[in-house]
Amino acid sequence: MEEQFVARARVSAHDTCPVELLAASLGPGPFSLVLLFVSPEANVLATVSHAALAWPDARIAGCTTAGEISSAGYDDGSIVAVGFHARYFAAETLLVSDLSTLVASELSDALLHLRQTLARESGHFPEEFALLLVDGLSTREDELASALAAGTGAMPLIGGSAGDGARFRETLVFDRDRVLANAAVISVMRSSCPMRTFKMDHIKPTERRMVVTEADPSARIVRRINAEPAVHEYARLIGMHPESINTLTFAIHPLTVRMGERHYVRAIQRVLPSGELLFFSAIDEGMVLTIAEPRDLVTHLADELQAMKQPRDPVAILAFDCVLRRIEAEETQMTGRVSELLRKHGVIGFSTYGEQIGPMHVNHTMTGLAFYPPGTIVSGTIP
Repeated sequence: MEEQFVARARVSAHDTCPVELLAASLGPGPFSLVLLFVSPEANVLATVSHAALAWPDARIAGCTTAGEISSAGYDDGSIVAVGFHARYFAAETLLVSDLSTLVASELSDALLHLRQTLARESGHFPEEFALLLVDGLSTREDELASALAAGTGAMPLIGGSAGDGARFRETLVFDRDRVLANAAVISVMRSSCPMRTFKMDHIKPTERRMVVTEADPSARIVRRINAEPAVHEYARLIGMHPESINTLTFAIHPLTVRMGERHYVRAIQRVLPSGELLFFSAIDEGMVLTIAEPRDLVTHLADELQAMKQPRDPVAILAFDCVLRRIEAEETQMTGRVSELLRKHGVIGFSTYGEQIGPMHVNHTMTGLAFYPPGTIVSGTIP
């Protein structure tokens, strides 16, 4: 029987006693950390409460989703569990219970202390990384990323923002038996499994640019672009009528900001009744945005996942995938082909309202970690 390093399980959000089914499918463990990615269709409070009882010796972390990634590929209306075997992984969690009272110095100090404690107790595991799950409606991900940077240093930090399907009403994160909004949980881990971080997007910047001339960065609202009402100017630049713009529009005409030699997506969440644009990330006045176009999602994903098979197949791929990628796949009839690739390569995770890689909060992206058997020599990152 093939040795398992990372166990995974999936049940319907509407199953009776879903946590019992998940526990039976994951196996006896023991696990150092169990991640739960829970559809908002589930009884979230009961799921988290029962999980704390099912795995009393493990750290529990998780969040609600905008869709799940399971053994079925793109999934919906399910609960996904990921168990990290204690033989190969050690874990501690740090809860940020109120993002509105975030103090950067205190958070970075707490993270450093947690890392030091884990290093003393599990220093025989050479690899160190952290997973971040954060309320996707908090509008505080950028500030949180900045606050964490001092405490992470060179340690890889990967994660995603909790979702609420396509409703955008309530997004929740879990730590042990607690379920909170406006919060985040950081899982710091050490492992004997080498891992590789990745960030993939299939967008290509064009020559069309615009300048944000009026915005509310704290609320992520853009009021005017090129001194014109935001939605009208965005629509003009992409050749559409403002009334025709919808979520698919944002997926196929994403906006990017250039940092150094790379472009990062700053995705639009929706058009407000006022005609202003609400973004998934902070947008400042004076920022230059570039309109991008998507390349073929399936071809790009296939190439990126194939690259992770070097020097050997990973034992697990944990992914945080922007909900706009899922929407694009659905609207362009690519869902089946994308799901087949995710299933074939053993990808597990969830669809997010934003993605995390190091100190960057990004959109329209898939970030994640590929884990390899102990002793594998891998390069640290797939760009």
